[in-house]
Amino acid sequence: MDKNVGKATRRDRRRIGIRKRISGTGTRPRLAIYKSLNHMYAQIINDLEGTTLVAASTATKGLGLAKTGNAAAAAKVGESLAEKAKAKGITAVVFDRGGFKFHGRVKALADAARKAGLQF
Repeated sequence: MDKNVGKATRRDRRRIGIRKRISGTGTRPRLAIYKSLNHMYAQIINDLEGTTLVAASTATKGLGLAKTGNAAAAAKVGESLAEKAKAKGITAVVFDRGGFKFHGRVKALADAARKAGLQF
């Protein structure tokens, strides 16, 4: 079996298990992340209404990043997301790591969002 197929399957199982326990509400929406090899994506979601309230990623032009697949770029995304969330009146979120391990780019994004004022 291909090693990457097994890794993707394990991540999907972790993601499903996390989503069984975590749900975003109107008062405390869910901060969901996704990382690819080149980019980092984050969005704040109200699961009860099924709407995305705020989104940010390294693929947006406004961040001015030279490299997009590293921890520094993920930290910029976290800061940008927190600023947009505070502008919409969102202060507390539930963190959904999307089945990824909490280290590297995922941790950098979370720490930057916390530092910028989001509580989770």
